[in-house]
Amino acid sequence: MNATQGPRPLPSPAVDPRNPLSPGTHTLVVRHGTAVVDQRYHVAGSGPVCVAHPGGPGIGWEYLRMSELERGMTVVYLEPVGTGESGRLADPRDYTLATYTHFLHAVIEHLGLAEVALLGHSHGGFVAQRYALDHPGRLASLVLYDTSPMTGEEFWRAAVANMESFVQRHAGERPEVGTYVAGLTTRVDRSDDEGATKVLRLISPAYFHDYWGREKEFAAGRASLRMFAAPAWGEEPPFDVRGELPRLTVPTLVLVGGDDFICGPRWAHMLHQLLPDARLVVLEETGHLGHIERPERFTAAVRDFLSG
Repeated sequence: MNATQGPRPLPSPAVDPRNPLSPGTHTLVVRHGTAVVDQRYHVAGSGPVCVAHPGGPGIGWEYLRMSELERGMTVVYLEPVGTGESGRLADPRDYTLATYTHFLHAVIEHLGLAEVALLGHSHGGFVAQRYALDHPGRLASLVLYDTSPMTGEEFWRAAVANMESFVQRHAGERPEVGTYVAGLTTRVDRSDDEGATKVLRLISPAYFHDYWGREKEFAAGRASLRMFAAPAWGEEPPFDVRGELPRLTVPTLVLVGGDDFICGPRWAHMLHQLLPDARLVVLEETGHLGHIERPERFTAAVRDFLSG
């Protein structure tokens, strides 16, 4: 996402159907149980291939556009099932980690490459960890960006406490932040797409280190955020792969914003300690969206790792 103008258009909608890595928007038909479901993905840039899975679950993929990274890499952005123009599942409870991993594997297989780099942001990092554990031979490297090896009560208690601290710091000059804790804890699965998007846009300043100090840069991107309610209906236990990560030998970059309130340094350090072959980079004065707030630092860290 371009911070000042919102998401940039893709190079061309007219892709070469014979080339799964031609720039533009692709649609892959994936069998899921007895159904077939459209899986959209988008290709931009040139160079070595990095597959990128956005967060949520349910956030439109466009926020994850990494324009600087595209200058030296071919980035394949998944548009997760249940969002945007990708297909919908018949049973909303089926939006689970196993489902997202299944669709990710279908795309990676479709690309026809022996190995790829995989970047997962936030909830996309949960998907990336599960995929790396299940299919380590398909990955040359892994970037876990603002994510965690676990969720559950402890994780959400910390996120709410951090949001409460954010509210206390800003309530004097920004009265609207008084609703942010309620927004964070809202049951998205009881809303529709419009309501979920409204809540996401409302609380999105908390995902930045200094949103209001740079509001002119970030306002258009904030207004372009989209949230889809159906994926929030998925039914499964809290995410926790702490017991499995020590067996993962894929070279991994753990990248985190120093001021990320939801998937911050506490969880990044945990990942770094659990993974046998991991590098930790903390982007100081950065929230949950380092590729937007600090694109040069973010890109340098990812390129340095992937080139090494």
